[in-house]
Amino acid sequence: MTSPIKFSNGATYERFMGIWSQKVGHAFLDWLAPPEGAHWLDVGCGNGAFTELLVERCSPSAIEGIDPSGPQLAFAQERPALRSAVFQQGDAMALPYADNSVDAAVMPLVIFFVPDPALGVTEMVRVVRAGGSVSAYAWDMPGGGFPYALLQSALRECGVEVPVPPSAQVSSLASLTALWSAAGLQEVATHTITVERTFADFEDYWTTVQGGPSVSGALASLGAEAAGALQSTVRARLPVADDGSITLSARANAVKGRVPV
Repeated sequence: MTSPIKFSNGATYERFMGIWSQKVGHAFLDWLAPPEGAHWLDVGCGNGAFTELLVERCSPSAIEGIDPSGPQLAFAQERPALRSAVFQQGDAMALPYADNSVDAAVMPLVIFFVPDPALGVTEMVRVVRAGGSVSAYAWDMPGGGFPYALLQSALRECGVEVPVPPSAQVSSLASLTALWSAAGLQEVATHTITVERTFADFEDYWTTVQGGPSVSGALASLGAEAAGALQSTVRARLPVADDGSITLSARANAVKGRVPV
């Protein structure tokens, strides 16, 4: 049995996933086109990578974030743009907010980590005012859209069990549509987002992935010989450019809906 994925270091998360989160987050906000001046709740805000985008692009009247990881929240609070944001530690399935208390709630790269995704969506609907927005985006795990899917595949070929989010299958477009519709949301719509990220070279890529909780434990379980063989396999499969740089793509599915008036 694999260990659950836990995010406990804001800095290593920033390099491993925060950069990806902001890239897909920009495209997500382009699609969502939210109004300025709203009161936002970022559910599963982590180290604040997406929360920062909300501040920079949406000029919120207020912004709050909740996450189960204290160290991640501490990192988020240190971002200059988020000094006035209100963060607290908590559970997406039991949001510590009053009914109808925010204008918009969002789950960025989070819903597949929620043990009961339907309850998580229900909780967002509960705290959002009538007419407000409930949205999310998540890596297309069933469709191979995770940024480090190539590495995970190579690890499995080595016989290493790689941890996956507990609700990985929920990130398909069909599942997201069903969840939002079942929660009673109106004007439900979905969108697929593809983004790219360039690593300076293989060393940059390899150092980055070693900080990721979804693969770091698996990498650490390998002996020196197996680790060397894995590196060679992964290097051979990566799209290395003439200058040594490596550009990878990832795909996320997004969903939005409106609370009935």
